[in-house]
Amino acid sequence: MAEEKINIWNEAAVPGLVLGLVSIVYMVVNLLTSRLAGTGGAAFLIGLLGFVLWAAKIAACILLLRHFLLAFSRRNPSADNRKVFQFGMVVALFSALLYSGFYLVYTLYINPDMIAASMEAAMSAYAGMMDSEMMSAMQNMQDSMPAIGFFSNLIWCWLFGTVLSAIFSRNIPGPVQDDPFKDNQ
Repeated sequence: MAEEKINIWNEAAVPGLVLGLVSIVYMVVNLLTSRLAGTGGAAFLIGLLGFVLWAAKIAACILLLRHFLLAFSRRNPSADNRKVFQFGMVVALFSALLYSGFYLVYTLYINPDMIAASMEAAMSAYAGMMDSEMMSAMQNMQDSMPAIGFFSNLIWCWLFGTVLSAIFSRNIPGPVQDDPFKDNQ
């Protein structure tokens, strides 16, 4: 029993790395293309490109997770649907940790002004609707935003992967246990 858990954690490391890297590459490309955006037609095209890249990232992550679950099931013929689901949850956890960690490093060290610029833009956009207490609360929250972003990304990515694993693991064949024709084959 303990060996199977080690097997799941060991086998989930590389797929988690791959899924995390897909999300990180998307984030980097999206950040680079958003810097190119100006105003007018170029901004619209960059926005459209960003949406297409986001849809491609989501589709790639879904298809890759399904592929990894199927490959795990083929490599481990004794793995039932529950083990495949557990494998998918661990892959999602590794991927979420990698992506969230990169986000945290990016916001703290690579581009620490990103959050300040975003908060300033939000405060100027809603300046007429906020009183001085709300403005002060937003300014105080700014220092916590990297940690909030880390944990919200971690939870969101892990839940998304867990739901996908639950959906896919139901249809991934494990050993047939209740097959009435098993002895007749």
